[in-house]
Amino acid sequence: MRKAIYILTAALLLGTPGYSQFKSLINKVKAKVDQRVDRKVDNSIDQTLDRAEGKNTTAAAPGGPAVAPATGGDAKPSLKSFSKYDFIPGEKMLYSDDFAQDNIGELPMAWNSNGSGEVVIFDKYPGRWLRLHKGVAYLTGNQKAFGENYTVEFDMILELKNNGWMYPSFSFALLSSHDLSSLDNSLLKEYKRFNAVNALLQPAENNGSRAVLESSTGSAPYFKSSLISIEALQNWYGQPIHVAVQVQKERYRGWINELKALDVPRGVAITGDTMNQLRFEVGHTNYSEETYGVYIGNIKVATGLPDTRHKLLEEGKFTTNGILFDVQSDVIRPESYGVIKEIAGVLKENPSIRVKVIGHTSSDGDDAANLELSKKRAAAVKTLLSSEFSIDAGRIETTGKGETEPMADNKTKEGRAQNRRVEFVKL
Repeated sequence: MRKAIYILTAALLLGTPGYSQFKSLINKVKAKVDQRVDRKVDNSIDQTLDRAEGKNTTAAAPGGPAVAPATGGDAKPSLKSFSKYDFIPGEKMLYSDDFAQDNIGELPMAWNSNGSGEVVIFDKYPGRWLRLHKGVAYLTGNQKAFGENYTVEFDMILELKNNGWMYPSFSFALLSSHDLSSLDNSLLKEYKRFNAVNALLQPAENNGSRAVLESSTGSAPYFKSSLISIEALQNWYGQPIHVAVQVQKERYRGWINELKALDVPRGVAITGDTMNQLRFEVGHTNYSEETYGVYIGNIKVATGLPDTRHKLLEEGKFTTNGILFDVQSDVIRPESYGVIKEIAGVLKENPSIRVKVIGHTSSDGDDAANLELSKKRAAAVKTLLSSEFSIDAGRIETTGKGETEPMADNKTKEGRAQNRRVEFVKL
């Protein structure tokens, strides 16, 4: 069977070749056919073994591919690894999406796209994720202006295996829709027409991953960075990666996990067209849909510049959504390090100050369980301040309010995200 495929493919490519040319091409075709057939056999064996071992694969759209998670290893980034992480989210939540209300196997209801995509779940990682497909652009459901100073966060999983081809690129753009709807179909392709800044990530192996930042205004180029090496990216394939962006007027900073990958003083054009939309796109690749996966989740946009010192020392209270925990747990996630380090700095500079740490939750789940969880989370923050930053534990009191004191409407995704917070109150 394989021999027939070799000869037929070579004949179609060459028409009527000479013998030597035909023989050379047969060898090349043979190598390519063998590679593809062996890969499909390997995939089938992997899937059969997974089923035999009782493993679940990623849920996908009915009839679509199912890609097993965790091709890149199980190591979770540690809190210590984020010791140089200085990202702090904006003061007020504008937009949040964890796809909790969307149907598995379908595009999120409020989003727009020019192709396919589906919400999926993993057996290994909590929550829901949006699977992105190659050559397809996606616009979020946000309809609010970001302002001049804002932050964007999301989690990403790259399921990539080396089959001999280039990995697909991944681009993430901030854009203005001007006087159009933020979901206008034209923005799927013509997203640079008003004001936009786009970060392009080019995953690779052998320490070859790169990133580049481009911005434009009125479709005219405004800024383009050189290629930036991101050697660590390959270590995170197959596990959640936290992406964070901080924009302060013209300045653009970007983190991938603990790595500050971009810090561009004049990367964003200041025009009357304020950013109000996020756009995601996966580039072209020769990989088939069954052999790669790109997923995003836990998207947040917050506006404003958090002023920790002023809020705590002069106003007497600092509230943050930037201290994150594992789902239904008091385990602090490493991307919280920047906020906690900032608080520790204020306490060290003002040794006479005492504070109360108060945990809050959204209304999701049981009332009593939420109350207990909020208390444990506040205590975990105290423990970290004491053990990691040498803040005297006697200066810190803790309590939890559960869901009893919401700041925003628990009926909306943004409201629930705003209500999951930690407060520091000066005593």
